[in-house]
Amino acid sequence: MIEIAALRALVAVEQHGSVIAAADIMGFSPSAVSQQIKKLEKQSGVAVLERHGRGVLLTDRGMALAEYGRRILGELEELQATLLADPARPSGVLRLVAFSTACRGLVGPMLGKLGRVSGDGDSGLDIRVLAEDPREAVQRVASGEADLGVVHNWNSVPLLIPGNMIHEKLCTDTADVLLNSAHPLAGRSAVEASDLLGESWISTPSNAICNEALLAIFAGLGQVPDIRMYDPDFSTHIAMVQQGVAVALVPRLGRPELPCGVVAVPVRNPSQQREVGIVYRKTMRSSPSIRHVVGLLREAAAELN
Repeated sequence: MIEIAALRALVAVEQHGSVIAAADIMGFSPSAVSQQIKKLEKQSGVAVLERHGRGVLLTDRGMALAEYGRRILGELEELQATLLADPARPSGVLRLVAFSTACRGLVGPMLGKLGRVSGDGDSGLDIRVLAEDPREAVQRVASGEADLGVVHNWNSVPLLIPGNMIHEKLCTDTADVLLNSAHPLAGRSAVEASDLLGESWISTPSNAICNEALLAIFAGLGQVPDIRMYDPDFSTHIAMVQQGVAVALVPRLGRPELPCGVVAVPVRNPSQQREVGIVYRKTMRSSPSIRHVVGLLREAAAELN
């Protein structure tokens, strides 16, 4: 009989490309994962991996077995999340991954609501939070490394969602240009992309979604912004604007109160907005824990307006 643990090891190797990567994700040693693979080969009577340079590749039979394994593990997850779960008392460990400003603006308030709802601070849910950009969050949820993700989808930079996942909208977030109060544009009610040509910018790192959104503002003008500094933390962006050395595109969600000397001016033609949403696997759609946390996130999002 094929064991679930052995199937899980094979699926992890297929998803992450190597025994070492699978072991890191599963929290086991590479030798433990290798032992599970060998056990699976003995139980199935077929070779599922073959050496390729310093790494491994799945054989044809291994690929077929991994495909069956994903379906079996998905059905098992759905069983555990629905029929074996108490709908009246969400419980267990829920792994949540969210982008940084959503952690501040949505996840923090949601955790506060969770404690207040439970009364004594013991809701039965153990929520573990990891901050990562939406693309990484989507991959973690799709592969089973996380259960729920909070992501954003810029109007100028679409986010791709795999077919095994559900994507629900939470709210719309707007980004403003932050300017030093002494800047000539600081008194405007709004600015356009053409007004911002020649400015020195601070941006999130290259290839981050917010960086791509900044680049998209100038795409119609056939130019790129003059980015002088890269930093993943919007708090640094605000500090650089306060010091008068750069301007920045910063979303409102999770944004702290702006210090003296920094003003936020909306951007138009095009406006810069992102849809904030949640993603989870289709097998978890009826999970009491998922539905409970999603409901609390919706309440936190509604209070932003």
